[in-house]
Order: sequence, then C-alpha cells, then structure tokens
Amino acid sequence: MMTPVQFENLYRADWEQLENLLCKAHRDGKASRKTVEGERIAALYRRTCEHLALSRARAYPAYLVDRLEHLTSEAHQAIYRQRDFGLRRLRALVAVEFPSAVRKHAAYVWVATAVFVLPTLILGVLVYLRPELILSVVDAQSAAEFERMYSGAEEAIGRHRDADTDWTMFGYYIRHNIGISFQCFASGLLAGLGSLFFLAFNGVFFGALAGYLTERGLGETFYSFVVTHAAFELTAIVLSGAAGLRIGHSLLAPGRLTRRQALVAASRESVVIIYGVAALLLIAAAVEAFWSSARWIPPEIKYAVAAVCWIAVISYLTLQGRRAG
Repeated sequence: MMTPVQFENLYRADWEQLENLLCKAHRDGKASRKTVEGERIAALYRRTCEHLALSRARAYPAYLVDRLEHLTSEAHQAIYRQRDFGLRRLRALVAVEFPSAVRKHAAYVWVATAVFVLPTLILGVLVYLRPELILSVVDAQSAAEFERMYSGAEEAIGRHRDADTDWTMFGYYIRHNIGISFQCFASGLLAGLGSLFFLAFNGVFFGALAGYLTERGLGETFYSFVVTHAAFELTAIVLSGAAGLRIGHSLLAPGRLTRRQALVAASRESVVIIYGVAALLLIAAAVEAFWSSARWIPPEIKYAVAAVCWIAVISYLTLQGRRAG
C-alpha cells in the first residue's frame, strides 16, 4: 500500500492547484469565476474528495486528513453555497458533474441496467408466447385498459379515460415517473435490495406489457409511442437504481469509515446523479405527453427521432465533460 509520503507527493500538485483557484476566487470575486475555472474547481473538488476518502480508509496521519477536510470544505462552499455562482453552477452541473458522476459509478449503472433489462426481455418473450401470463402481472381489467389505450380507436395514444388534455397527462407522467425513480433510489437504504427489487419489478411490468400488446397486434402503436421518451425515462430509472445501489453498498461495505460516514459520503456522490435524473424525467414527461401520444406523426418519423434521442443520451453520458476532468 502507498505510504502517506508517497500519497502526498503524488497528489500535492492537484491540492495546490485547487487551493490557488479557491484563493483567486475569494480574492477577485465574480470577475474570477469564469466558466472554465468553475469547471476546473468542480473537477478538482471531486478528485480531492476521493483522496480524502482514501486517506481516511488507509488511516493516514491526522495532519493529512485535516488538510484534505479543510480543502474539500472550502471547495464545497465555493461551488455550492455562494449565491453568485448562479447559472454557471447549473452549467457546470449539466456540462460536467452529472455525466462525470454517471461514469464514475459505471459499475452500479451496469448492474442496474442488467437487473432492469433482463426481466424485460425474458417476460416480453414469455408473455408473447403465452399471452395469458399477463394476468400474473396485472388484472384482467388493467390488461383490457392497456389494449384500449394503444388501439386505433383513441384520439391520443396512451391517454387515460379521465385525462382530457395533453397537459393533464404531462402532470400525470411527471408524478408517475418521479414515483418510480424515487422507489428505485430511496429503497437502496435497504442494503441495496430495495433498488434491485424495484428495478426488476419495473422490468417485469414493461416486458410483460410489451409482449402482450405485441401478441395482440398493437406492437406498432405501442413501440412508436414509447420509443422516444424511453430514451430519457428508462435511462432515469436505471440511474436512480444505480444511485440506490451506491447507497446500499456504502452500508454493506463502509470500509474503515463508520456506516454513517460512508452513507453521508455516498449520498453526496449520488445526489449529483439524482439532479440529472430529475431533468431527464422532466424531458421524458414532456416528450411523452406532447410528442409520443400524437397520432398525426407517422411511426417512421417517431422511430427516426427516437434514434437521435437515444444516441444523444448515450453520447452525453459517455463523452460529455471528459476534458474538464
């Protein structure tokens, strides 16, 4: 294992750069807080937080831990608590912090993706081959309601009987999607098992519904409806589950930290992802209410736009903000 002296020599340049940028920000005020500097401070702050966690886990000398605690505290105040950060802070969150946090937690994201996608595919195939299995997921009345919502008889695809306008559905989708994402995230406190359960449960539901409607000959209507907003909605659900798994893992394996300390550290890391999830859910609700449900748009156009959305979301999460790190 690296000695404290080796550790300090290896990362001293980063700490000194962060200290210099913070001093400049405090000295010059708004004039010094250019977007590039703000992004660099955020990147160095995240890196120094990792160094602090390592120094605590390895029981490095108190002077080293104290220095890193002071430095991360100062950086946290500069990034999060100064009123005049404003739109630049939001820009840094969107342009750097959210996609960087997703990549940093890639292991949790891949696990959450597998737990969601595998039940979706398995139940989709099973229900397509044996449509009566839909009744093991929803009751007969709900199955009939889904058939009606995606049939050719309705003015708008996917709209409930008691919803008169797209704006009503927009509000419904926001509430519904936030509820699902909150379940996937907050249930991570149950040692991560809750997040795994809700990811798999939603995968089972979506797969069963897709298989049933496909077997009923409503596949084109259903897939052209879901394919565009799914780029944002399903991504948000998976990321919520990944954040929940991060929380659960901190409780199961806190390392040399107490469980409370590990939970606090994991929560600080995960909250950036949750900010991004909220934005994705808002976009998904708007697309679902005003674009996906429209019958006047040909399915071919919806599929083309969906391809662009999926490529944009994946590219954003995998490529955006790398230079700032």
